[in-house]
Amino acid sequence: MTKPKHPRTVLWTLFFTIFLDLLGMGLAIPILALLLISPSGILPPGMSLETRTILYGFLVATYPLAQFFGAPIFGALSDRYGRRRIIMIALCGTLLGYLLTGYGIVTGQVWLIFLSRALDGFTGGNISAAQSAIADVSEPKEKARNFGLIGMAFGLGFILGPFMGGKLADPTVLPWFTSSTPFWAAAILAGLNILLVVRFLPETLHTRTSTRISLFTGFRNIRRAFQFPHLRTILFVSFLLVLGFNFFTQFFQVMLIERFNFTQSDIGNLYAYMGLWIAITQGLINRPLSRRFSSEQIVSVSAFTLAASLPFLLLPERVAFIYLVFPFIAVSNGLTHPNATAIVSNLAGPESQGEVLGINQSLQALAMALPPIIAGVIATLHPGLPTIVGSGLIFLAWMLFVFVFRKRSTQVFHEV
Repeated sequence: MTKPKHPRTVLWTLFFTIFLDLLGMGLAIPILALLLISPSGILPPGMSLETRTILYGFLVATYPLAQFFGAPIFGALSDRYGRRRIIMIALCGTLLGYLLTGYGIVTGQVWLIFLSRALDGFTGGNISAAQSAIADVSEPKEKARNFGLIGMAFGLGFILGPFMGGKLADPTVLPWFTSSTPFWAAAILAGLNILLVVRFLPETLHTRTSTRISLFTGFRNIRRAFQFPHLRTILFVSFLLVLGFNFFTQFFQVMLIERFNFTQSDIGNLYAYMGLWIAITQGLINRPLSRRFSSEQIVSVSAFTLAASLPFLLLPERVAFIYLVFPFIAVSNGLTHPNATAIVSNLAGPESQGEVLGINQSLQALAMALPPIIAGVIATLHPGLPTIVGSGLIFLAWMLFVFVFRKRSTQVFHEV
């Protein structure tokens, strides 16, 4: 086992690892929607907008659906073989996935793009393994702040990622830029990320455990999530939060394209702006708040403001108003998710962080897979419906959290 380094070294290495990974993911955000929905995209010109929208929904769902099967496997493997090795394997899958996506765009093979997103999703266990590594080196009171580093990396990745993705796909910037260019750039970042882990990330796992590993672990995790009275409510709350937020994030681009004629560059700029506010939340707001208030207190407020903010996006006739609403959404979301993850982690024993966070990741992957499939259908009725549904689900999560969830649990989950 690698000799442990100082927790701060581990935290900042993981921060840069997650940042580079999410930067690569952010590069793809402005591309896929126009690639499938625009008549000048990769699909046949005569295909209807409704069919394009539904296909786009299935493409977006491919990554989290594959992650639903892969993430718990990688979480359990990280408990057995260590965090460092699993993160490296996951990043190799990410690298190959980006290369296949770029090649699929260049050759016009839609099936290859679906395959590449599935591969990237299945091996996308680096986030759950990174969460486990952070839990390994964190005291219980520090987890909310340290999990906030993931949110900060998420925010910074979404500042630069969508902005760079929009520009790298814009031929007016450079004539040889195409829709595939951001994926070649993301592949390079994934390669650099692998080198970063090899050079700087130590092994953080001290007690290795063996749990059953199966392709259907995700389904077993869904069942297990509701077998433990002290875990099932907060896990269901976490599921609803991610479910609702992804109804918004995964299909808001469709409304922007249809209502405001957004280009790839426009989408990139807007999502970079949201990423800026997420980064501000994690760097300047969440950490000070977590010192003064418990994670339960923060979520009880931030989840409500998140649900209340989303419907305002449907009111504006001008894009400028959307830029006014986005900070409220970004700040609320930036406070909600790391604190909800900290609550889940604190209800697990140190030897079960990988399994419990893997269960949570299974629920979140399912929560990310369902919205684009459903939203792809309801968005054909009205492009604003996915945002309304998302707001309602987050409000339901808030009600369950405030009125059902017990703030203290005397029972801690251990490996069975």
